[in-house]
Formats: sequence, C-alpha cells, structure tokens
Amino acid sequence: MLNNPLNGTACRRPLVADVSKKNRSIMKQISLIIISIFALSSLDAEQVNSADAPEGKVHIYKQEDDTAREMEIFFPKDHDPATKAVPGIIMFHGGGWGGGHRKQFRYLCHYFSTRGLVAATVTYKLAPKARTEEAKSTESRKRVCITDAKSAIRWYKQNAEELGIDPRKIVAGGGSAGGHISLLATTNPGLNDPRDVTKYDTTVAAYLLFNPALGAADAKDSEVDFLQHLKDDLPPAIVFFGSEDRWLKNGWKAASAKISSLNIADSVDIRIADGQGHGFFNKQPWTDITLIEADRFLKALGYLEGDPTLAMPKTGEKLKDANKTVDSTR
Repeated sequence: MLNNPLNGTACRRPLVADVSKKNRSIMKQISLIIISIFALSSLDAEQVNSADAPEGKVHIYKQEDDTAREMEIFFPKDHDPATKAVPGIIMFHGGGWGGGHRKQFRYLCHYFSTRGLVAATVTYKLAPKARTEEAKSTESRKRVCITDAKSAIRWYKQNAEELGIDPRKIVAGGGSAGGHISLLATTNPGLNDPRDVTKYDTTVAAYLLFNPALGAADAKDSEVDFLQHLKDDLPPAIVFFGSEDRWLKNGWKAASAKISSLNIADSVDIRIADGQGHGFFNKQPWTDITLIEADRFLKALGYLEGDPTLAMPKTGEKLKDANKTVDSTR
C-alpha cells in the first residue's frame, strides 16, 4: 500500500511624556512586525492559477492522531509505473510557516506532469502561533514543519516504484516558508519523526526555490538555520526573487555569501524580477515566466526533453540573472 508599574514614585510630566513616547515607539515596532507577518502569510497563501489546474490524486503520507498528512500527486498522461520511472518533484507551500495550502503549487505540478514528470504538492503540520510550554526557549516553532517535510520526502522515496519515479532524480522546492522548509528538510540530518522509515534518506537531486524565506533569526536554533547545514555538496538550484523582496536583501544575502565561499555559486542560478516584491511568482505573468525558467533549468539537468510548452506572455517582462538579462521570450 502507498504508503509578547511604574515604581510608585511621582512622575514629572516630562517623564510621562518620555514613557508615552517610548510606548508609542514600541507599539509602532510591534505593529510593523504584525503587518510584515500578515503580508508574508497573505502573499504566500495567494493561490493564483490553482483554479486553472485540475486536482491531483491525494495520498496520505503520514497519520498523526486524527489528522492525515496528505500530498497531492500529478502524473503524466498514460504514465505506467511498471514500465517507466521518471524524475519526481515535491513542493512545499508558503504561508509564514503557520498558514497556506498545498494548492499554491497545483498549477506548477500540473504543468510539469504534462511535461512528463510526476509532481507532488504537500500539506504539512503548520507551526503553532505561540511556543508550547514544552518547547525550550531556543526551539523555533518552525521545527514541526520541517519534520513533516522530511516524512513526506521519505514516503515519496519509499513508494517510488509504485509511483513510477526515479528516487535518484527527486527535485524539492517551495515558496517562501516552503522554500526554507524544503532546504532544511533535505540538508539537516535532525528533526526526524521516529516513526519514519529512516533507511530512506531525504537528500534530493535539485531545487526549485521561489523567494525562500531565510532569516538571521533562524541562527537562534541550529535545527532551522540553513546556513549551519549548507555545505559544498548542495545540489543544483534555481532561485527566484523580486528585487524589492526583503527576504532577498536580509535573508538570502547571507546564504549567497556562503555559497560563494564554498565555491558552488555556479550551480545556484539566481533569477531576479525587477521591481517585484515577495510572492511575485504567484501572479501572472510571473507565474508562467518563472515556470518557463524552471523548465529550462530541469532540461539542462537532463530531466526534461524539448522546449517549454507554456506560451510566453507578450508583455515584455524579463528575469535577470546576475549581470545579464535572461531573455524569457526566446
């Protein structure tokens, strides 16, 4: 089977004013944080084009209490697992680690199934809104997401024969929080569910990363800090960012520096959308533009044949790669 008093002394008016001013400053900072989190979750969870794609076949990869963890899998037309094993894609949605839905990548998965690959989009346990009493103060709430992602990848590999995928050619990825999750699930040897069949590892052959949310705060917990697990054996990756995305400037910058220090920058393709912010890939024409570039990336790896079948939008937008412009109309 597929398996967040005064001390009582009198206060002079200036002190009251100072305290009031300080409180306003604190409240402003808190408001900005809340707005940022809300915006991140909203953008990540935006389900552009999901209605344009059919639903895939749902499989349960894990059962926790009364909750089934599911992945939705898309197969090529007339796919016969008994006669052909093809590369597999496994995607993790965004939503600030505490929200979102797997349908975010339904469009992507359907597209790549039409190109001959098996592709899955995964539901995982969402991070709690507040730290549980049991959790240590140094433990990130993001841990639970990574554990489920590791379970999903192991299930995918364990059932590779029944699904008709080549376990040596699995591509992982995700959007924002999902990009972070996919990177940690495949590079961190820890955070395993003891119920998993651990003889199946969680390494992958390549990555499709849409504005992965890597931040300096992750350094407080080594289990969720990608930089502490990034090594020179990182598989090839294509990474998409909007030029105005704060995660590019404040998060990916450190990762990029380490990638360069490890001399593996040539295997990490960075594509930038000028003037765009976080989650830009969730809306057209950028949805198709990024998919076309992802298609070319996979073809270069030998995972696809022929040209992308998506029609390139005629609005003139382009993605930039380092110092040269990638002409997505070619």
